[in-house]
Amino acid sequence: MVGVEKECLRVAADGTLSVLDHPQALGSALTHSAITTDFSEALLEIVTQPFEDMAATLASLEETQKFVYSKLPPGECLWATSMPCGLKLDCDVPIGRYGTSNIGRMKNIYRRGLGLRYGRKMQAIAGVHYNYSYPDAFWQLMAEVQGESEANSEFVSEQYFALVRNILRFGWLIPYLFGASPAVCGSFFGGSTPPDRMLKLGRNTLYEPYATSLRMGDIGYQNNREESESITADYNSLEAYVDFLQKAVSTNSERYEKLGLLDADSEYQQLNTSLLQIENEYYSSIRPKQIAEPMEMPSLALARRGVRYVELRSLDVNAYDPLGINDEQLRFVESFMLFCMLCDSPPVTPQEQKEINANLLAVAHRGRDPDLLLARGGEQISLRKWGSEILDVVGEMCDLLDETGKPKLYCNSLSKQLAKLYDPVNTPSGRMLKELQDNDEDFFTFAMRKSRQHRDSVADNPLSPQVREKLEQDALQSLQKQKQIEQSDIENFDTFLQNYFSQSNSQVS
Repeated sequence: MVGVEKECLRVAADGTLSVLDHPQALGSALTHSAITTDFSEALLEIVTQPFEDMAATLASLEETQKFVYSKLPPGECLWATSMPCGLKLDCDVPIGRYGTSNIGRMKNIYRRGLGLRYGRKMQAIAGVHYNYSYPDAFWQLMAEVQGESEANSEFVSEQYFALVRNILRFGWLIPYLFGASPAVCGSFFGGSTPPDRMLKLGRNTLYEPYATSLRMGDIGYQNNREESESITADYNSLEAYVDFLQKAVSTNSERYEKLGLLDADSEYQQLNTSLLQIENEYYSSIRPKQIAEPMEMPSLALARRGVRYVELRSLDVNAYDPLGINDEQLRFVESFMLFCMLCDSPPVTPQEQKEINANLLAVAHRGRDPDLLLARGGEQISLRKWGSEILDVVGEMCDLLDETGKPKLYCNSLSKQLAKLYDPVNTPSGRMLKELQDNDEDFFTFAMRKSRQHRDSVADNPLSPQVREKLEQDALQSLQKQKQIEQSDIENFDTFLQNYFSQSNSQVS
C-alpha cells in the first residue's frame, strides 16, 4: 500500500510567502484528512490515503491539488521546490493555527516551540513523505519462509524494524537520486552568515557545487542535541525505539528550560522544556508508524499494536513535476524498500550509526562529487561503487515486481536511476544547478517560473464536477467536525496537557 504526503508553500503573486490564513474553503486544517498544514499557516500538506495501485495514489494527489488550486486566494500559487524564497525576518513565517479547542491549541503551541528551538525559516522547508506497508499475504509468506507459525504483530514489527535499519544504512541513495535542493535563496539566511562552503550564483542565490539536497543537510531541520543528553535513537527493536521516544519527551533540557515555558505574556511558547516536546519533533529520514487513537502518544500506539507502516521522509519536492513526485520515483522507492526488507539487517552499532549520519550528510552536501567516499564497516568506499552494488540487487527486486505485468515499469525506472549514478548531471540536483548556471538565473526566478508553469498546467485540466462536489463536502464536514470538537471541550488546557503527558508505557494493554 502506497500513500504520500506532499508539503508545499503557498506564495503570493510576487513569490513571497503568503501571510494569509489557510483558506477556509479548503476546510479545517485540524480535522481534514487530506488537506492540512504543517508548521506554517502557509505550508500546505496534501495527504493521500494508501492505495494498492500507485497510479491511484498519484491520481488522488492530483485531484486534491487541483482542488487546492481552485480555492487559493487570487494571485497565489504553490511553490515548486523544497527550499523557500522571499523570506524576510524569521518572525514573518506565520505559525499554523487550528482553532480554540485544546488539541488545536496544543498543535499551535507545539509549532511555537519548534520556531523557538530551531527557527521558523527552517520549518518552512517542504518535502514529500512516502508511506508504505505490506499486505497480510506478504507477511504470511515471510513467516513461512522464516519458519514462524504465524505473522503476528511481534513478527511484523520485527521485520519492519529490520527494514528501517537497512533504509538507514542505504538511505543516502535517496537524496543522491532524487535530491532537488542544491541551491537556496539568499533570503533563507537573512542577516546571518551562510556557511563558508556555499558559493554565490547570480544576485541572490547560494549553492554548493556538488550538493544534492540541502534540505537534508545541516541547514535543514535536524535534531542534533540528543547525544549531549545521553539519549540516542535505537532502531534495533520496537521496545528500544519506544523507550527512546518516551525518554526524550520526559527528559528535561537545560537549553530549552532557559528559553522559558511561557512568554512575557504568560502564554505557552512551548509545550514543555523536555528534549522533545512531543515525539513527532524527532527528525529521522525514516519512521516506523502505527495509526494512533485520539490523544494517544505515537510510542504507545506502536507499543500496543506494533508497526503498521513506514514513512520515508527524505524525498525533496520534485521541481520538475507538477505533483512534486512521479511514477518513476514511486516505483524505484518501492523496489528499494523490497531490497531493504529482504537484505540481511543486523543491529545498528553506535559506530555504524555514526557512519550512517556522516554518509547522509556527505551525500546531501557533496553527493555529486566524483571523488566522494562513504564509510562502510570502518572502511571507505566510493559512492558510485557502493551505489552500483545496491542497484544490482535492486534490479532483481524490479524483475520480481515486473513479473505481474507486461510493461517493465520497475526496470525502466531502475535504468533511469543507473543513468544518474554514472552521470550526476542526470540527477534532479545536477539538472537544476546546470539550468541555473546555463540561464544565469537566480534560484528565486527558477522556482517562480516552475511554480507558475505547474499552476497553469492544472488550470488546463480542471476537476470533474463529481470530484469537486465530493471535495467540497469533505471541506465542509471538516469545518463542522472542528466546531464539534471545540464545543465538546470540558477541561481546561493545563489539565488537558497534563493528561496527555501522563500517558506511560504502563498503560500498554
